[in-house]
Amino acid sequence: MTQYFRDAATASAAAFAAALSAFAATALLSGCASSLPVERFYSLTAGAPPSTASPADAGGAQAKTPLYIELQAVSVPQQVSRNQLVVTSGAGRVELLEQERWAAPLASEIGQALSLGVTAELGAIDVFRTPTPEQATVYRISTNVQRFESAPGQYALVDAVWSVRRIGGSGSSKVLTCRTFASEPVAAGYDALVAGHRRAIARIAAGISQAVRAQAGGAAPACPSAPQGAAGG
Repeated sequence: MTQYFRDAATASAAAFAAALSAFAATALLSGCASSLPVERFYSLTAGAPPSTASPADAGGAQAKTPLYIELQAVSVPQQVSRNQLVVTSGAGRVELLEQERWAAPLASEIGQALSLGVTAELGAIDVFRTPTPEQATVYRISTNVQRFESAPGQYALVDAVWSVRRIGGSGSSKVLTCRTFASEPVAAGYDALVAGHRRAIARIAAGISQAVRAQAGGAAPACPSAPQGAAGG
């Protein structure tokens, strides 16, 4: 009988030890899972305002047809052409933030933000890669981002050269080529940094819209006023 109780106690202790080991392993795995870094995704189009303008606003009260723009694919410097946010740390050093990422490739984010900004400002339709009616006038927009710098707690900078050319309709116009240098002060944190880039891109979109509106209204092509540079072509 004594041996029976001894064996039962041994079995009970072994079962308790096994259960304790399983619990410890589960807790360890749970702790590892909770300590994994969380990726955060940002977009330059978040909070973009809906279009409130009409085609008549862009080309005058007599406009009868929609205003078409064709915002072509945007180019960006190779250093920032990636999904991670790239931040400037000073002395020519940059850091890739693995857990802070763009929701789409940066060039696509900028292109979509510009398209939404210009179409909202003008009440226009972006017909990039979309057929247009025969003899329709289209304002073709090209954008080359030459600098895209992110300095958390300091500034968000976008330096872009862009061009507008009227094609179709009564004939093509000369190319108008301009530059917009937009630097926005930002508070600490990546949300504030991305918001600064949104404001900078909104300034570029406003300049493009101004140039398109002038051409649609029959004015001679001209770049927006300083601090934006100009070069005719």
